[in-house]
Amino acid sequence: MSDSGKQTTQASGATKETQHKSNRIFLVVVDATEEVSVALRFASRRAANTNGRVALLYVMEPADFQHWMAVGEKMRAERRAEAEHTLQELAAEVNALTGEMPIIYLREGKASDLIAELIEEEPDISILVLGAGTGKKGPGPLVSSLAGKLSGKFPIPITVVPGNLSLDQIDALT
Repeated sequence: MSDSGKQTTQASGATKETQHKSNRIFLVVVDATEEVSVALRFASRRAANTNGRVALLYVMEPADFQHWMAVGEKMRAERRAEAEHTLQELAAEVNALTGEMPIIYLREGKASDLIAELIEEEPDISILVLGAGTGKKGPGPLVSSLAGKLSGKFPIPITVVPGNLSLDQIDALT
């Protein structure tokens, strides 16, 4: 391995160079909202251009319905199936943009707590990428919480991608 971060190998008398993958992971918190697409595109393009990787985190909110255990379990199974379907679709999109499948995390609980726990568990996660909503409700509760009140205490940079950016604008930024 050379100092430049490139690996050189001999193949039938010719020198072949392959770029070394960095440990930089762009974490995207995903759900079924529209603004996820801009965050996903931004993270995928940045990862592709910096030899990084994309990780997707889907957080299932815990169900409050506890009257009948069987009903609660059925609701949880339905939420999990929906999460897995969403993750499959988004993973295919990341693969198309980067040529590599993303790392996938599916957790249940409070999103802000789980994001902090995951970042602590996985030291290669170096940037959190969030999409900001453009509706009347504002950027969304996660963006408001993490990029607002908690941003000074967060262990990694947070990139908030405006939900109204076009694909061309995202590509120009990345």
